Amino acid sequence: MSDLDDISTRILRELARDGRLSNLALAERVGLSPSACLRRVQELERRGVIRGYRARIDPRATGRDFVVFVAVGLSEHTKAAQEGFERAMARAPEVAECHNVAGVFEYLLRVEVADLASFKRFHTDVLGTAPHVRSLTSYMVMGTPKDERG
Repeated sequence: MSDLDDISTRILRELARDGRLSNLALAERVGLSPSACLRRVQELERRGVIRGYRARIDPRATGRDFVVFVAVGLSEHTKAAQEGFERAMARAPEVAECHNVAGVFEYLLRVEVADLASFKRFHTDVLGTAPHVRSLTSYMVMGTPKDERG
């Protein structure tokens, strides 16, 4: 259960939208004095609620604007199989996110590449050789009307 009050929640929402927001601007947006706002942010960082700050990069500018979500089923449901697959995905620069999920398959990957040909190479050369992979289902992203990841 979260012990965040309304002000802390508003601070987190504003920082998720713009992690480079100055303390003064943040304080104004959440209705605190700059010193009180800074103390709140520092406490959220100390507690690990705020784990870091990131740059949001335009995928077109980096040539990685072809996004595919891949559902991966493993042939074995053992700790060793999971660890082997996770190590392989950690080494793959195309994998922006790797989530271990519950349900019909074991992993959901967010893969970012240049184009369909690049994805085919990744699918064949990386996923096709990864340990314990039983099934792959790919979902090409057609558009992203909402993305609130920081």
